[in-house]
Amino acid sequence: MQKRSFYFPSAFIAVLILCHFMSITVMAQSNPRVLKVMTYNIHHGNPPERPGVIDLPAIAAVIKQHSPDLVALQEIDKVTKRTGQVDQLKELAELTGMFYFFSKGIDFEAGEYGVGILSRYPINSSTRYPLPSKEGLDAEARSLALVQVTLPNGKPLCFASTHLDLNNEHRMLQVKEINRLLSGKKADVILAGDLNLTSSTPAMKILEQHFTRSCTENCAPTIPQDVPKEEIDFILLKKGSRMKVISHQVFPNIDASDHLPVMAIYQLP
Repeated sequence: MQKRSFYFPSAFIAVLILCHFMSITVMAQSNPRVLKVMTYNIHHGNPPERPGVIDLPAIAAVIKQHSPDLVALQEIDKVTKRTGQVDQLKELAELTGMFYFFSKGIDFEAGEYGVGILSRYPINSSTRYPLPSKEGLDAEARSLALVQVTLPNGKPLCFASTHLDLNNEHRMLQVKEINRLLSGKKADVILAGDLNLTSSTPAMKILEQHFTRSCTENCAPTIPQDVPKEEIDFILLKKGSRMKVISHQVFPNIDASDHLPVMAIYQLP
């Protein structure tokens, strides 16, 4: 019997190889091994060296460049006169293709001002928690934004964004309330934001009763953006989690805000 020979054109082989690598990419995207978390105080979209200018596309470009799965944002305007009555978080969500949740701090210029969250994953639930201040002292109202998402490995995750007060007396009450709200969660919890404190302040020590910072040694400063001197923006994971920090990075030379963005990458169990 005469044997048949088969000829596969090189183009056909190239297509097979491409399909193979595309299938691997899809599998990696649906079952990622890492979680990328960012925190960024966006200064209501105003680059500090450009007074009066609002540049949300610049903020969105920073986020898209680093492809975080979850982003904690602070100093967000929602339909205020100052920023042209734009719902800033909604616009950032549209520019980045992410889900979002806004948590008001105060009423401001016919709109609202506060913190928020962007998520690559659908948001299963969301809650705004007002944070306390010391009675008798002037204070700007602060809040904690909390969402729950389902990670691609099927595990739930609680993710929180906040912006704490400058006054230590208010801040001490706020971190105690955050511990109360989050420490009892059964799911893993990540807290991120502009905490208006350094790693050595008493309020951080209270947080560290239940949380571990993504960077604990030789950590880069986060403010001001041009000549950073202090680290006041943090990402923290609730103790007892099986997730592990792979990397922590402060991205330099970014002038879209007066803070620099911070990213932590966690290894999923």
